[in-house]
This record gives sequence, C-alpha cells and structure tokens, in this order.
Amino acid sequence: MPPSTVLVTGSSGYVGGRLVPALLAGGHKVRCLARTPSKLAAAPWSAEVSIISGSVGDDLSEAMASIDVAVYLVHSIGEGDDWVAEELRHAENFATSAARSGVRRIVFLGGLGAKGDDLSQHLQSRQNVGRALASTEVPVIELRAGVIIGSGSASFEMLRYLVEVLPIMVTPKWVTTRCQPIAIADVIELLAAAIADEKAISGVFEVGGRDVVSYASMMKTYAEQAGLRKRILLPVPLLTPWLSSHWVGLVTPVPAPLAKELVNSLVNEVIVSESSACEAFGVTPMGLDEAISRALEVTRSGEIPTSFSDADLVYFQPTELDPDWAGGTEFSDEQVRTTPVPAETAFGAIAGVGGQNGWYGGVTLWKIRGLLDQLVGGPGLRRGRKPRLEVGDALDFWRIEELRPPVTLRLRAEMRLPGVAWLTWTLEDSDSGTTIHQIATFRPRGLLGRLYWAAMSPFHHWIFPKMLDRLVEVGQRSS
Repeated sequence: MPPSTVLVTGSSGYVGGRLVPALLAGGHKVRCLARTPSKLAAAPWSAEVSIISGSVGDDLSEAMASIDVAVYLVHSIGEGDDWVAEELRHAENFATSAARSGVRRIVFLGGLGAKGDDLSQHLQSRQNVGRALASTEVPVIELRAGVIIGSGSASFEMLRYLVEVLPIMVTPKWVTTRCQPIAIADVIELLAAAIADEKAISGVFEVGGRDVVSYASMMKTYAEQAGLRKRILLPVPLLTPWLSSHWVGLVTPVPAPLAKELVNSLVNEVIVSESSACEAFGVTPMGLDEAISRALEVTRSGEIPTSFSDADLVYFQPTELDPDWAGGTEFSDEQVRTTPVPAETAFGAIAGVGGQNGWYGGVTLWKIRGLLDQLVGGPGLRRGRKPRLEVGDALDFWRIEELRPPVTLRLRAEMRLPGVAWLTWTLEDSDSGTTIHQIATFRPRGLLGRLYWAAMSPFHHWIFPKMLDRLVEVGQRSS
C-alpha cells in the first residue's frame, strides 16, 4: 500500500520518539508537531522530518494540511491542577482541526481500564480523550495500553529502581492488582500497523502482552532477569497510594506528581478483556521475561533511544531538589587539570598507566584493591598491560573500550563490582596548553552498588586528584 503523510504529536516524548523512526523506515512522510522544536534537534532522524512549532491546543491548520493520518501521543498527566480539563480541550481541538483539514484517520494511544471500575483520574482522562477524538466524522483507532515495559519508560524505571534499590520492600495492597504489561517494541509495531493499514476498522482496541501478572510478580521477574537476589515483599494495607507516590518519588527518578498518578492507576486492574489490537493487526506480543530482558540490555548499554523524562512537561525539568539519580543512577568523580604541554605529550603519559608503571595516585591502595579483587575471583592487577595499547586489550583489571590519541582513553572495569565502572580521560586544546578531564563513572547495581560507592567515596576523593596530578607531572617531565 502507498506510504502516508503522517502527523506525529508528542514526538519528543517516550513513545513518539520511537515511533517516528519506525514510520520513516516504513516509507512514510512524517511531520512533527512540537511545543519545543529544539528538543528534536538532537534526534538522529530530525533531518528526515518536517517540524512544526506549536501545541495541540493551538491553531493546527498548518500542521494538519495535507495529512493522511494524525497520531495523538500528547499527555499532560499531573501538569497543573487543571490538567484533566486541559487534556479534554486539547483533544476536542485536535479532532475538530483534523475534520476541517480532511484527515483520513486519527490514531491514539490511550489507557486500559474496565468500565465501571472506578478508574483513576489518569485512566479516566485517557478514555475521555479517546471519546473526544472520536467526536467528529474522522475515523479513530484507539489503542488502549496498560504498563509499558521498555528502557526509559516511566513504568519500567519505577519498577527498576524499586527492585534494585530495595532488597526488602514494605508494599501497599496494590502490588497484588493484575496487569498485562506490554513491550514498547510491540506498542510501536501496533501503532505503525494502525497507521499503515488503510483497511483498518476504527474503534477501541485493547493492548496487552502475553502475560497477566501482579505488580509483585513483575518485581520478582525483574529481580530474576537482573540477576538480583530474591526480593522480600511485606504487604501493609495501611500504605495508601498517596504515601506510596511520595516514596516512589524519593526512591526512583519518577517525579512525585507523575508517580502519584501512576500509583493511583495501579489500583485498577488493567488487562485485555475485549477486542485485542494484537489480533486485529496480526502482532504476536512477547512475554514479560523477554520484555524486561530487552529493556535491561538497552539500559545497560547506556544507549536509550528515548526516556519518559524527554516529554515536554514542566516537572521533568531538573531542579535543585531532584535526587542525585534523577533520570538514571550514575555516580562520578571528575577532575580537571590544565598543563602547558601539547596534547600528544600529555596523552602519552596517560596511555602509560597500569602494569609496571602502576596507577600513580594511592599506589598501595590500588595494590590492596587488586588483591581483594583476586580473592573474590576477579583478575586483580596480575594481567598487566601490553607495551602498545589497542582497543579491546586488558589493562590490569580494566579493558580498553575507547582509544583515540591524543583525545580520549576510556577503560571499562572488569574487577568484581556491584555495578559497572569506567575511567575516562579526555583532552582538549586550551589557551594555556592542554586541558585534561578525568572522569571515574559508576553505575550501581542494587542497594549494594550504592553502598559500595558511598564506602569508596572517601578514598576516591584522595586517589583520583592525586592520580591526575601525577600524570600531569609525568607528561611535563617527558616534554
């Protein structure tokens, strides 16, 4: 069938940012409506789409012109006291504009929830938006999803942090509520199918993965897939959704306003009960194990295409009150020095670390750390180093991950750690010679990883500055 011209709203958000490249791969012509167009500049596909500045509440005549399919992925969840009414107004404006412009179809990603189930404000608003979009003669395909599992999704990040940070959890009653989580890859495939299939029948289609589980079961499955010890859950009936949301906001990178709406929605059972989108569009969804495994693989790579925090909402802007792990746990120690020698000379000193030369700062402490690593089955410092470094080579208990003389040397730790660690040097020319950035980065795994970093921090504050000072001295002596 011929490709369509598709308008995507919410293209800077979690789902939209993944849908756009899928549509481009399918040969569609894509136009993006964005309140903040500059947020799309870094997207690898930005040059392949046309971008219109604006909001779904504005005049949409320019955005809707010559559009075949309009995709509605906008969400104002928890943004201001009037967010529910605002969502409804925006949806009505979008539907009216689509009808006036001759749009052939609207595709909307909404929320699961049974009628008469005393739906949360969040889920009720999603369904009200769906009805508003369908209030004109323009056909609407509404896909209703519950928990979306994928690297960077709000639901997944909330799950990930709760399980990794807390080996013992005091849990509210809602952890026993059933849900039908679906992988983000399946959601994107379903949306793309609903957009591309000209013969698709309008209506409401429920979206769910292969497994129906409780939130408690999801926590246990995550722990298994992440290689964590079995988590202990202690249900407490008095722990209300309001208290839970504040706890989630503290322990995870999900802001409290969003956590409040998500937690309130967890009280409702969200499972597929009638017309399934997977059957209608010929998509076979994956199981929860595979969905979590895939999300973890992408998370560990650090190359997450989109995150829930990408959405253009005010409470996703960082503030001084944000926890250190907001947007993803990563601890670091950064040291910066400027040396008068050329970058080639300074890099030569840095590339000489390890082996017989040692690690300069805190030599005895490095040796003790190497011995401790050997005692627990790690490589320790016994592997040494080759005279000439190459990417992939072992360097004591590190592995060379990136080597670009005289700009970058990045080492990935292979010592036994409750997390993943890197040591990186980056050099740049400056008016005074060469500026060297030395960054030790650690992504903890579970509570033990966080305790490890806290315990090692006093040593880091002494070792890392001394190391870089000595490397600068070695470079200056060799010039």
